[in-house]
Amino acid sequence: MLLVIPLVPRLRSLLQRIQRMGDRTLPPSGIVWVAGRSIVLSSAIVTGVLLGIRSLGGLEALELFVLDRLVQLQPDAAPDERLLVVTITEQDLHRHRWPLSDQILAQALKQLQSHRPRVIGLDLYRDLPHPPGEAALTAQLQAKNLIAITEVVSGIAPPPGVEAERIGFNDLPLDPDGVLRRNLLLVTTEDQDYYSFALRVSLTYLHQEGIFFHYHPEALFLGSRSIARLEPTSGGYQTADTRGYQTLLDYRSRRGVARTVTLTQVLDNQMDPGWVGDKIVLIGTVAPSLKDQVYTPYSASQQDTFQMPGVIIHAQMISQLLDIAAGKNRLFRFWQPWAERFWLWTWALTGAFLAWKLRHPVAFGVAGLGCLLAIGGTGWVLFSHLIWIPVAEPGLALIGAMGLAMAHRLLYTTTRDPLTGLLNRAAFGRSLGRSLTRLSRQPSSTLGVMVLSLDRFQLIHKSLGDAIGDHLLLQVIRRWRAHLPRSAQLARVGQEEFAVFLQRSGKESLIDLAKQLQEAMTEPFWIRQQPVLTTASIGMAVTQPEHVYTPENLLRDAHTAMYRARTMGTDRYAVFATGMWSETVAQFTLENDLRRGIAAQEFVLYYQPIVWLNTEKIAGFEALVRWQHPKKGFIPPFNFIPLAEETGLIIPLGNWICQTACCQLHQWQQQFPDYSLMMSVNLSGRQFEQPDLIDQLAAIFQATQIQESSLKLEITESMVMGDVGAAIDLMLRLKSLGCKLGMDDFGTGYSSLSQLRRFPIDTLKVDKSFVQKMGESHEDWEIVRMIISLGHTLGMDVIAEGVETQVEAEALRSLGCEFGQGYFWAKPLPAVEATVLLEKQRESC
Repeated sequence: MLLVIPLVPRLRSLLQRIQRMGDRTLPPSGIVWVAGRSIVLSSAIVTGVLLGIRSLGGLEALELFVLDRLVQLQPDAAPDERLLVVTITEQDLHRHRWPLSDQILAQALKQLQSHRPRVIGLDLYRDLPHPPGEAALTAQLQAKNLIAITEVVSGIAPPPGVEAERIGFNDLPLDPDGVLRRNLLLVTTEDQDYYSFALRVSLTYLHQEGIFFHYHPEALFLGSRSIARLEPTSGGYQTADTRGYQTLLDYRSRRGVARTVTLTQVLDNQMDPGWVGDKIVLIGTVAPSLKDQVYTPYSASQQDTFQMPGVIIHAQMISQLLDIAAGKNRLFRFWQPWAERFWLWTWALTGAFLAWKLRHPVAFGVAGLGCLLAIGGTGWVLFSHLIWIPVAEPGLALIGAMGLAMAHRLLYTTTRDPLTGLLNRAAFGRSLGRSLTRLSRQPSSTLGVMVLSLDRFQLIHKSLGDAIGDHLLLQVIRRWRAHLPRSAQLARVGQEEFAVFLQRSGKESLIDLAKQLQEAMTEPFWIRQQPVLTTASIGMAVTQPEHVYTPENLLRDAHTAMYRARTMGTDRYAVFATGMWSETVAQFTLENDLRRGIAAQEFVLYYQPIVWLNTEKIAGFEALVRWQHPKKGFIPPFNFIPLAEETGLIIPLGNWICQTACCQLHQWQQQFPDYSLMMSVNLSGRQFEQPDLIDQLAAIFQATQIQESSLKLEITESMVMGDVGAAIDLMLRLKSLGCKLGMDDFGTGYSSLSQLRRFPIDTLKVDKSFVQKMGESHEDWEIVRMIISLGHTLGMDVIAEGVETQVEAEALRSLGCEFGQGYFWAKPLPAVEATVLLEKQRESC
């Protein structure tokens, strides 16, 4: 725990450094680029750390632990028929006492030599005489096929009188955990070469087969078979002491490496001569009381009771050497350092990839476990073919890279927009807060914030689709980046809204930057070989030395300025001023009042007559909403209708308007059954898009019991020109209810004639801007004439709105326009006054 705690802030700092590295070069192409960088960086960092730890030997214990388990998994081979082991057991010690007398040992050697073994290896120290029988033992030790043993490190001398060529050392290279995994074969000095006991025995046996021994600095040779020297970093070793000529010991089996007989059986001649003749006979102790035992990979730990006696260890070593000389593959091989590093990095890459690719914890866990099994399985298969590769290191690399990449992914997903890779609103606020804190220590400096909103982006997004909308955003950001200074922080704070802050930036520099960003958008964006034009409304706010700012307030001010720019039209910019905030507060208050007013039904409908131009009789009414605020009095529609559109409150308000107008129409139809009155109701863009519009209208018809054909729904050109196909489909569904459809303010939008003829429209409504200028402008006269002629050609009737004079009414009548609407006949009236007007018309008839 004491080691982990200091690493936490360092890890956090590392992840933030990775994030900043991505900020400098990250193109706005989304999470894929971030994931790629994170995968490479995370895997490289974990690989580098593990290689550093490995160079210090920090992972060797883990690799040796895995090696022991791999050894234990290998099947035991059959006993080596070339060897016989004469064991001195506890029973032998009780019978003959320890140390064995020279006479007993000489008698055993004589009995064995009588069966003509090829080699006898005496794994017993006899540097001191143990009478009686010293002369007899000395005579037996002179046999040319007998190999004696010494221990160089401890200074235990070989038996006196035995030539150096028949002496082998018994020094075993134990690993730091006390386990024997290596076989030290030869140590060379300037004065003398020292052969191991196992190598001496093996060479004596192989000499009769014509296999000779030599060596050079890199390897030993048994005939034509080479034994490469073990390196300090071979396989899972990292800092092993590999002085001399060493190889990794390939254990033949757990216990039954060769046939065994006891010393008593030898002395009593209770053995088959064929077990000895032309064989290697090893003599050594296996009695636990003598403690001539070694921990091996088969020992789970040093606390286990299972250890392997020294004579059995030598039998394992000799068996391996004889097999190598015979051409059998019992020599371990190892990957080159570059291959091990690549193996390590591959699994680090895999772990980092899984951290970004998989989201579900179960899939993530299963994949991680599967990769660990793949690492272990690969190591086991290769070990079965005597290839030892690191297994613990790639496992740690997999887990470490998973953790680091997961931490980076969490940091990214909580601070970044997934589409663009920009900071999200929360992260932008934190970054802005840090800059404001630094700014407070430098009173003379300023900081500027800019909010950019794409104009009409919702229309582009809905009409062209999500994919094109997303692609457009990425192209816009790419252009903006080309003009933003490197110190600028760019963030996405809304669907089509972005924010930038710049330190040491004043009002003039922000305005210059805003102009550059807007200028960058004058060229069309090409998406799927289709040009798309868009503009941006920009709001700016600059800190003032005498004010204290929070990130929320400064961003709010820039937003307020952006909204002011948007009200002035498209492709505009504005700098925040104090009065803007007051207006925003007033707008917010109005929104709250609007919500309350809809709930309290503070709205009333006024009705403006629509008359037949030929007879000047009332043909119907247009329902127009009015708001009578309990405290502020009358509020004009142009003050609250745009707000209702923006906030979505137009949906409940529009539903109330339609239901109230239909109720009033039903009353008039009951009161004036001789009149075929129409009721025109304006639909907003939000209403036109609501999915349950058809169901609402059907419910209104059922509740009010009016004739469906007496309701005319007025829409505008801009409402239907986004997704034309969807608009036509909805209009056909409205027509199927029995409603009439009218196009309001025709001529002020951007519909084409080819589209207009596709719309199931019953009425065109000529905008008043053309009607009121008919007497002053020949062009407007022609426009009105053309609209009327177009409507008749397409089978539609025409209503001219804004008629205020007799001259205008006569002109429209001469052009064949069917209906008129305007102050010339009546302004919008409350229901009571409109009823009076209908009464007067009936009386006049």
